[in-house]
Amino acid sequence: MLIRVAGGEIIDPVNGRNGIGDLWVEDGVIVDPPPGAQPDRTVDATGCIVMAGAIDIHSHIGGGNVNTARLLLPEHHFAHLPRPGATPLSNLGWSTFQTGCLYARMGFTTVVEPAMPPGTALHTHLELADIPIIDKATLAVLGNDDFLLSLIRDRASSEMIEDYVAWTVASTRALGVKTINAGGAAAFKENVRTFSLDDVVPSYGVSSRSIVKTLQAAVTSLGVPHPLHVHCNNLGVPGSADTAAATMEAAEGVPLHLAHLQFYGYGKEGKRRFSSAASRLAELVNSTPEITIDVGQVMFGQTVTISMDVLRQYPARKNAHPKKSFIIDGDGESAGIVPYRYRKDFYGSLQWAAGLELFLLIDDPWRVFFTTDHPNGAPFTAYPALFALLMDREARRRTAENLSKPALALTTLPTIDREYTFEEIAIMTRAAPARLLGLKDRGHLGQGAIADIAVYRKDRDIEKMFAAAAYVFKDGEMVVEEGEITALRWGKTLRIAPEPDKAMLRRMESYHQERYGLSLDWFVFPDWAIDREEPFGEVPCIA
Repeated sequence: MLIRVAGGEIIDPVNGRNGIGDLWVEDGVIVDPPPGAQPDRTVDATGCIVMAGAIDIHSHIGGGNVNTARLLLPEHHFAHLPRPGATPLSNLGWSTFQTGCLYARMGFTTVVEPAMPPGTALHTHLELADIPIIDKATLAVLGNDDFLLSLIRDRASSEMIEDYVAWTVASTRALGVKTINAGGAAAFKENVRTFSLDDVVPSYGVSSRSIVKTLQAAVTSLGVPHPLHVHCNNLGVPGSADTAAATMEAAEGVPLHLAHLQFYGYGKEGKRRFSSAASRLAELVNSTPEITIDVGQVMFGQTVTISMDVLRQYPARKNAHPKKSFIIDGDGESAGIVPYRYRKDFYGSLQWAAGLELFLLIDDPWRVFFTTDHPNGAPFTAYPALFALLMDREARRRTAENLSKPALALTTLPTIDREYTFEEIAIMTRAAPARLLGLKDRGHLGQGAIADIAVYRKDRDIEKMFAAAAYVFKDGEMVVEEGEITALRWGKTLRIAPEPDKAMLRRMESYHQERYGLSLDWFVFPDWAIDREEPFGEVPCIA
C-alpha cells in the first residue's frame, strides 16, 4: 500500500528537512516520491507538524518493580478512566495494555525500560511483550552482582569482564547496560548507609568508581552503541551535585550517559542547606562532550518512586505518601517502591526548577534527553505539559507564580528566556535518542526509515497539541487518528547480541551450579518470550 502524508510541516533534523512537504510510505518504510505514482491513500496534514515517532530512552514500564508498585498501590488501576480525580492516585496508573496506547496517542513509538535485573529478564520481557503498538527495549543492570564484583576484586582481565558483560546483554535480550549506584546495593547488605563514588564495598574491596570505570570500558570495547547508562551515587540528597560532577569527570573522554540528572542537581546553599546546582552541572555537560544526560523532570502531584537503588529508597520511606512502602533486599540488585507526592512547597518547587534549568541551560539538544524518569519524577502522561514548559517561557512564568519564592531564588530559572523550537524538540525526542541507542532505522523521516510518524495539529496550546496527535503511524500502519487509537498491533523488541567466549560460559556454568544449584540455561530464554505475533482480538484500548 502506497500512502502519501501531504502538505505537513516536516521537521526532520537528520535529513535537513524543515518546511512544507509530503512523505511517502510503502510497505512500512518511508520511500522517495515514486515518479508518476498515485497513492492508495492520502492523509491531509495541512496545518500540522510532522515528525518521526518519538523515542523515550528511560521509562520504567515493565518488570518486577513496576508490578510491585501496582500491588502496593491498587489505586493505579483506576487511572485514566473517564473519572478524573476519582482516587488520590487517579493520574498515575499505567497498566501494561494502557502503556502502549497512551504513549502512541502522544506520538511515541519506541520506549526503553532502563532497569532490567538479569535474573528476572524473562518476566520483564513477557510483560513488555504485552504492551501494544510501541517497540520496546531494555537495559540490563550490572554493578552489584557477586560475579562481577568478584571479577573486579580478583583483578580479572578486561577480556573476561567483557565476556561476562557480553553474555549478560545477549542472554537477557538487552540493548545496553545500566549500573545503579554501583556497589551501593552490595554495600547496603553489610549495613552501609551512605556510599559515594570512591567508597568501597566492604567484602570486595572495590570502589564504586572502579565498578563504573570497568563497566564503561567493557561496554565501549564491545561496541555497544549506547554508552554505559549510569545512575550515580547519592541520589536526591543535598550536595549530590558533587557526586554527579565527579562522575562526569571520571568519564575521561569515553562516552558515558548519566540518568535523571535532575535528582543530582542539588547544592547546600541557603538557610535550609538545599539549593539548585543545576547551572553548575549544565556547564559541566556543555564542556564535557563525551557526556549525555537525561533529565528526570519533576512535575507536581502524586506519583510513586521505583528504584533499584535500595540504599536511597530505604531512608526515603519516612517521606512516603501514602504511608506505605516496599523494600526488597535481594541477591545482587535490590529495590524500593515508595509512593511520593510532589508539592508546590520549597522542596518541590526547587526540584521542578532544577530540572527545567538543565533542559534550558544545556546548549546541545543532541546530548540532553526528555524524561521524567517515569514514574519517579512524574508519570509519562505529564509529557505534554512538560513540552509546554520548555517551549513557552510564559507558561513557566505562570506556573512559577504559584510556587515557593524562596526556592526559586536559589535557582537561575527566573532569568532564563530560552524557548525550545520544534526542531530542538525533534532532535531531543527523535533524532538524538535514535543515535544514542544505535537505531539507524528510526528517529528520522529519510528514505528507508521505518514509517514511525507522528503528526500534530498546530495549536497555540502546546500541551493540547502534544497530548493527542492528529495521526500516528507505526511501521506504516495508522494507529492513531485525531487522538484516538484506531488500530492495535504488537510492537517488537530491540536488542543486540554480542558473543562471549566459551571459556567464560564454562566458568559461569560452574559458578551458577555452585551458588544457586542451577544450570546456566535457567537464565536463558527463547525468542518467543519477547515478541508476540498473534493478532489482536476485539480488545478496547482504554476502558
